[in-house]
Amino acid sequence: MLKKAYIHEYGQGKLEPEHSDVAEVLAARGFPFELFTIKRLMRNQLALDKETFVVGDHSVIALALKRLRLDATSDCYPKCLEKYLGRRVWTTTIRSLISEARFKDISDIFVKPRSKAKLFTGFVMASNRDLWRLDGYSGQAELYCSTLVNWVSEWRVFVNDGQIVGVRNYAGNEGAALDMAVVEAAVRDLEGSAERTAGYGIDFGVLGGGQTTLVEWNDGFALGAYGLEKAIYTDLLIARWEEILAMVAGNE
Repeated sequence: MLKKAYIHEYGQGKLEPEHSDVAEVLAARGFPFELFTIKRLMRNQLALDKETFVVGDHSVIALALKRLRLDATSDCYPKCLEKYLGRRVWTTTIRSLISEARFKDISDIFVKPRSKAKLFTGFVMASNRDLWRLDGYSGQAELYCSTLVNWVSEWRVFVNDGQIVGVRNYAGNEGAALDMAVVEAAVRDLEGSAERTAGYGIDFGVLGGGQTTLVEWNDGFALGAYGLEKAIYTDLLIARWEEILAMVAGNE
């Protein structure tokens, strides 16, 4: 059972808006929490245990999970959801992509990091000339590549314990609404698989032809809220963190 929380700050009480919302909810519930900087986490100055809830962005949570001896790597494209992609998605490495570009022009693909989700911001590779954007990163770094599609609108669907608890538009035309029958089918498929987690955000987009397709799946341990109601967002993070702590206990 969770008894306290650590919430990441950048210093002098500056928090991400979502994390400020969580602090507000926890305070209203009388749940004790403490702000921390990533420097304290790196210096091993936080007492992480089975009763502590940690709130932070992806890089912060990755460090916290490393402290807990868990792998923060997650698959943005679960196998059970491949039929909802509406485009080709594959994995490679920086070294392999550069090697491939020696023999042919690689164009019109979207590239983003896989093993380290925030290593760099995803970008459209229009031609081989765009390979410079990968300079300085390890050749072993894993990538996701995908063919380009025309997203008219993009939405995050929030799921807690198998239930859709919110849908928020984060890009494009809000009038281009999702086909919720497709979304609900995808959630059922994920919930019926070994790839499910207690809480997550699953992003869908509407294509130019009106088709609803999967953008990507996002783990619930570090998730943009996009205006989701504060208490619902907080409960989703808590559900996922409790699941993570159960995994830690199972590994001992």
